[in-house]
Amino acid sequence: MQDLIALVKCPQTVIYIPNFITSDEEKYILSCVAAAPKPKWTQLLNRRLINYGGVPHKNGMIAEEMPVWLQTFVEKINNLGVLEDKKANHVLVNEYLPGQGIMPHTDGPLFHPVISTISCGSHTILRLQKMAPTSAGNESVEDDSQAVQEILVEPRSLLLIKDKAYHEHMHSIEELLEDRIDEAVMNLSLCEKSYSPGTILARSRRISLTIRHVPKTIPFDNKGRRNGFEVR
Repeated sequence: MQDLIALVKCPQTVIYIPNFITSDEEKYILSCVAAAPKPKWTQLLNRRLINYGGVPHKNGMIAEEMPVWLQTFVEKINNLGVLEDKKANHVLVNEYLPGQGIMPHTDGPLFHPVISTISCGSHTILRLQKMAPTSAGNESVEDDSQAVQEILVEPRSLLLIKDKAYHEHMHSIEELLEDRIDEAVMNLSLCEKSYSPGTILARSRRISLTIRHVPKTIPFDNKGRRNGFEVR
């Protein structure tokens, strides 16, 4: 098992592991994603994605068999023990092109509160900001009084977000063509490469595998039946 080192300047707990996968594994992931049939993709305004293992839903995720090529990476996450007694059963593949990102959000109660993301192809910068209750009291927004903390996410790295970082902070990726390294980046000492303040990094196509556990699932038996009823 790899040592897990939390980022001390980030909200508890954010863990960054450079070179979690090898260059050959990265090429393998990229080739498998490239071979995915076009109908598997869901096109959103600012990126496209594929759900593997099922589509999470508040009424329960109907479990689907995980592709063989993903099982190695799912097991790598399981073997870390970060999911405690749970096992990963869902993988979200995201494709980000230069200039694409994702709005501030939390992953919420559909998932066991651990995000584990393997990155391939390009770097990005993930932004974390503490949430503040709205006047309604039942929603959350970014708290502008809180400093934004940034994490440089390199290709082949693993980023883990859990505990307070999962529950109390929104995360986002700005829609930029390039990123400037500055004092807001919290994990420079852990990165594979050395970066000086002011360094500009141009983005390219990035593929991320977000590997999680969905607690509420509807399993299939080996005859393709759900809860005792045949699925048609």
